[in-house]
Amino acid sequence: MMAEEEKQEKIKKEEQDAGEEDISQKLQKCEKKRDEYLAGWQRARADFLNYKKEETERITGLAFFAQVEIILKNLEILDVFDKAKQETGKVLEEHPCPDLKRMREGFLQVGKQMRDALKKYDIEEIETKGEKFDPNFAEAVEEIESDAESGIIVEEIQKGYKIAGKVLRPARVKVAK
Repeated sequence: MMAEEEKQEKIKKEEQDAGEEDISQKLQKCEKKRDEYLAGWQRARADFLNYKKEETERITGLAFFAQVEIILKNLEILDVFDKAKQETGKVLEEHPCPDLKRMREGFLQVGKQMRDALKKYDIEEIETKGEKFDPNFAEAVEEIESDAESGIIVEEIQKGYKIAGKVLRPARVKVAK
């Protein structure tokens, strides 16, 4: 009878070992699936974060280009102010008049306020006169004879502007031959 009990115990032990192996295999399969799901979730999260970043950049870019159009229109107005500043200066030289001088000062104040407003948005003039011509910041409209060294900007036809260090509108200039 003892041999019979030993056989049954041996069979139970084998079944138990087989059950443990089966559980171990199931656990390994579950862990593998868990790792696959975790990796998939991490990829999906990374994709979503990249999409979110790209969308933010795209919307920011669209807003920037909308602003650029408005800014360029305002720069045209500022160009008219600059032209009027030159002309009123010539008129005052020919016909000194205190009233005209006060009107010009008020007019110049409006131009200064416009320039100050542009500075708030990190828009600045590109300094060109007397500088070496750089096609990244200026457009040469004419080469003229001058006492200046060749390649030096001698006259500015239209001011150029930068926004956050990037060219918004290149200066239009005359360059020494």
